[in-house]
Amino acid sequence: MKRGHTVLEYKQKLRKLKAVRPDICISTDLIIGFPGETDQDFVATMNLVADVGFDQSFSFIYSRRPGTPAASLPDEVPHAVKQQRLELLQQRLNGQARAISERMVGSRQRVLVERPAKRNPRQLAGRTDNNRWVNFDGPAENPMALIGSFVDVTVTEAMPNSLRGRMIADGAL
Repeated sequence: MKRGHTVLEYKQKLRKLKAVRPDICISTDLIIGFPGETDQDFVATMNLVADVGFDQSFSFIYSRRPGTPAASLPDEVPHAVKQQRLELLQQRLNGQARAISERMVGSRQRVLVERPAKRNPRQLAGRTDNNRWVNFDGPAENPMALIGSFVDVTVTEAMPNSLRGRMIADGAL
C-alpha cells in the first residue's frame, strides 16, 4: 500500500511511546484482502497485531474504490478467504481488548463523564484514558451535574464492551 515506513520502524516508534507511557492505548485501521495479499502477508499482520497488542482497531475487507491506484490491481483474494481472515483478526483483537479490560479491574482510573449510562439512566458513563467506557453510580444528589467533569473511579468489573466501576469520593482510596 506504499506506506512510507517499515514494520520495524513502526514498532521502534511504538517502543519509544510505551517507554514514556507504558499504559498507552494503541489503535489502528486494518484492511484485509488488499490486492495481492498472500497467506504469509496475513500471518505477518496477525503477528504484528499480537506483537503490538493493539487496544482497538477499525478493520474491514478491502473494496475497490474508483480513481485510486489500487483500483486497477487484480483482486485475487476470494471473498470467502477475506471474510475468514477478517473474523480471525477480529477474534484476536477482541481477545486483546478483553485482556486489557480485565487487567484494569481493581485499578483507579480518571474518567471523563460524558452522559447517562445507556442501560441504566440513573448511572453515569464516561471514558478512561485508554478510551474504555465505564459505567458507575454517581452521587445521590444531582449526578448529571458531573457530565463534562473528570472523576476517579475504581474499576470493579470487565464486561464485553465496557467496564463497571465505583466512583471514589474525594480523599478515598
